[in-house]
Amino acid sequence: MSTVEAAGSAAEVMGDGRLRRGGVAWALFEGARNPYVILITIYIFMPYVAGVMIGDPVRGQEIISRWSQYAGWLVMATAPLLGASIDQLGPRKKWLALIVALMVPMMAALWWARPEGDGLSVTTVMILVTAIGLLFAFSEVLHNSLLIRAAGLTGAHKASGLALALGNLTAVIALAFTAWAFALPGKVDWGFVPHAPLFGLDPAAHEPERVVALMAAAIFALGALPLFLFTPDAPRTGVPTLAAFRNGAVQLVRMVATVRRYKDAAIYLVSRMFYVDGMNAILIYAGLYAIGVMKWGALEMLIYGIILSILAVIGGFVARWLDSGLGPKGAVRVEIFMSLLGIIAMLGMAPDRILYFWAYDPAAHAPMWNGPVFRTLPEWIFILIGFSNAVFITAQYASSRTMLTRVTPPDQTGAFFGVYALSGVATGWLGPMMVNWGTKLTQSQQGGFATVTLLLLIGFVGLLFVRGGGRQIG
Repeated sequence: MSTVEAAGSAAEVMGDGRLRRGGVAWALFEGARNPYVILITIYIFMPYVAGVMIGDPVRGQEIISRWSQYAGWLVMATAPLLGASIDQLGPRKKWLALIVALMVPMMAALWWARPEGDGLSVTTVMILVTAIGLLFAFSEVLHNSLLIRAAGLTGAHKASGLALALGNLTAVIALAFTAWAFALPGKVDWGFVPHAPLFGLDPAAHEPERVVALMAAAIFALGALPLFLFTPDAPRTGVPTLAAFRNGAVQLVRMVATVRRYKDAAIYLVSRMFYVDGMNAILIYAGLYAIGVMKWGALEMLIYGIILSILAVIGGFVARWLDSGLGPKGAVRVEIFMSLLGIIAMLGMAPDRILYFWAYDPAAHAPMWNGPVFRTLPEWIFILIGFSNAVFITAQYASSRTMLTRVTPPDQTGAFFGVYALSGVATGWLGPMMVNWGTKLTQSQQGGFATVTLLLLIGFVGLLFVRGGGRQIG
């Protein structure tokens, strides 16, 4: 590379802080991919699989968590190596294009998961969801590696923030449209709501729940296109693919060895593995828990998802406030503690019980309001618990990144953030495994969810042994 070319590349990477179309296109990709998690994994489709296709929320939670564990193992065995090899693989767009080309039809195929059993079987659905989960992790690694080229070092935080905002906004719009177009018609007499589900969808065949698969596929396909058109790709390296992966394996070992030399950072990263897996489990299985324990249907889950997706934005502001007042370590501990309180409170909820000890007879109390959903006090309290969880779990993601910068030497930050990112995908099986074991042993959703408290407790205790991360003075 000539001196002029090198200078041009350096200028491109540094940037001037402005968010141009390459950075916006990069953010759109993530904004279009994340609705799959909201629509399929958490609130609509997988609760439908558990409650309708499997027909038993307890058995559904056990089966879904078991397959999530399998997906986590596959990600653990492959994604860290991909991440460590990424800089030597050269151009990423061809790999991302292949992943999108595989993911979109797989997502759309979930539409044929019919309740009558004449479509996809439960096993086929779980195989598809597992494969999508693995490809989703690969897309995260490849997509994240293009951030600096898309927005430059000085604009990276803007593109990252825009991506998170777009993902949340797109999911809220998709949930709201699904409620308006398919779930509310025929259930409310509101002038702005259609009299019947649009496009002739049949609620008896659970088509309003299944159509989110087509929506997620379409959103991802359309939202991914700008990245391939406008986001700069990495240059060719000249390193053969197999050699890149061999070198990546060596680099992965070096990164882990670097972390081991710094005790506080190593303890922190291990602690984070536990508490972040616990918090992820709360998010992923909250929908399954709500349909089984609170007896909610598709409409309740849609409204619940909309409320929590909107209110979770507050978590970013909470993290900033806690980081300033307590320091990132104190902030993370508060966030873990509040999430722990939230799941303990959730375990004590039922349609006829509030926080373990307060019996509640819905027939003996007037409705909280005359709307189509959430008419009882236990439901309102359950939503408030979900609100608290959404806020503090979201805040944790922000505070945890800040915490890492406080316990690592500045000249080693790259290696530590490499392990930070790779450990996040490598241990994603832990939460599902705990939920699976707990559900299977106790034959209850509460028993499965109770195991998550152990992950949060281990993470909380581990932070007690980490020095640094306190409030900065001055």
